[in-house]
Amino acid sequence: MTLLKKFAGALALSVLAIAPAMAQAQYPDHAINLIVPWGAGGGTDATGRIVATLLEKELGQPINVINRTGGGGIVGHTEISYSPPDGYTLGIITTELSMYHWTGVSPLNYSNYEALALFNADPEAVYVRADGPSLDELLAEIRANPGTIKASGANLGGMAHLGWAGVLTTNGIDPADAPWVPTEGAAASLQLLASGAISVVTTTMPDASPMVEAGEVKPLVVAANERVAAAPDVPTAEEALGNKWAAYAWRGIAAPNGLPDDVKATLVAALDKVFNSDEFAEFMKQRNFGIDYRDAAGFEAFMMDADTSIGKALQAVGLAK
Repeated sequence: MTLLKKFAGALALSVLAIAPAMAQAQYPDHAINLIVPWGAGGGTDATGRIVATLLEKELGQPINVINRTGGGGIVGHTEISYSPPDGYTLGIITTELSMYHWTGVSPLNYSNYEALALFNADPEAVYVRADGPSLDELLAEIRANPGTIKASGANLGGMAHLGWAGVLTTNGIDPADAPWVPTEGAAASLQLLASGAISVVTTTMPDASPMVEAGEVKPLVVAANERVAAAPDVPTAEEALGNKWAAYAWRGIAAPNGLPDDVKATLVAALDKVFNSDEFAEFMKQRNFGIDYRDAAGFEAFMMDADTSIGKALQAVGLAK
């Protein structure tokens, strides 16, 4: 065998040897897990599943939605942050991430994640049963009989809790006079409300819309800067009480820190298509979810600002440690 033939044969073997490695390096080459830190049936679960469905089409691989509940979202958020940064574990991160370290329940904050995209923001609203009191009657009952009215929503010290505490404190009522009963999601809190176990729920309008449409609960006030288009008859806190108060819940997609640049670029490009698609817009419209889309850089800046502003709000209502 000539030297040239030997070289050609060795080159061919080398190409064959590295071809499998090159194939394995193509991202993604197997299923991806999407962790949702909240229970099935709530808004985070619903939006997570539509994102997973549309992202599957863009990436060409199955995406498994995994509900990791517990600790007011801490269990799921922690698992996202501690997973391998290889692009095969993603997660829905939520407003509570801007609160954990302020309230002292966990050191987690935005710096523990690789931001990929923000896609939703909705204001909190206060709900009672359909046969329940007006807002003035509700606040009067709390003032007259402290401790008899119990309120509920996702998490202790979360945005739902902050929304309720803000309504009370801006009207001169100690939040302790209407005890908070935290749950692992809006769906569980609304079930407590419907059963009569508690008197008030604070959550976003999309989360409560099925029970509003069923005639089981009604909104009294929305903690927003302006009325919500999906519920134009519901007054803002400023309109109903004379005190300006806004509390918005947000949701976004993130990965563990250390994500390779090429993997991040693939995900960011795919998510851009997902969140600008007609299918996503139609789903969000049908469920009355607000769309607030920001790319990776925009989402990171948003979380930095949210951490500061929510920290000040928590301090103002006495929920910060």
